[in-house]
Amino acid sequence: MQIDRIFDALASRPRRQILAYLSKTELTTAELAERFSMTAPSMSRHLSVLENAGLVTSERRGVLYRLTADNLVNTLTGFAFEICPVAGPLKRQSRALAKRRRATE
Repeated sequence: MQIDRIFDALASRPRRQILAYLSKTELTTAELAERFSMTAPSMSRHLSVLENAGLVTSERRGVLYRLTADNLVNTLTGFAFEICPVAGPLKRQSRALAKRRRATE
């Protein structure tokens, strides 16, 4: 059942933090793994869970991950990020990375 996959995905703190990073920019597996001091294979497993839950999508252009914008859960997660003390700094880092990426394009 899809809702079970969503709740399983959101049960993990690193996956909730990944969603916060992806809230403002697309990132590769390696870029996300760097932020968590995690190996790329470990990060790939987290991203696979998020993708199977329909919370993120990937693109084969260097395998970029992004939030699935029209997902109700992401809307609710966005609301939770606003009141979560941990999400603020992650979102600021994500915005800064997006700005740097746009400047180099």
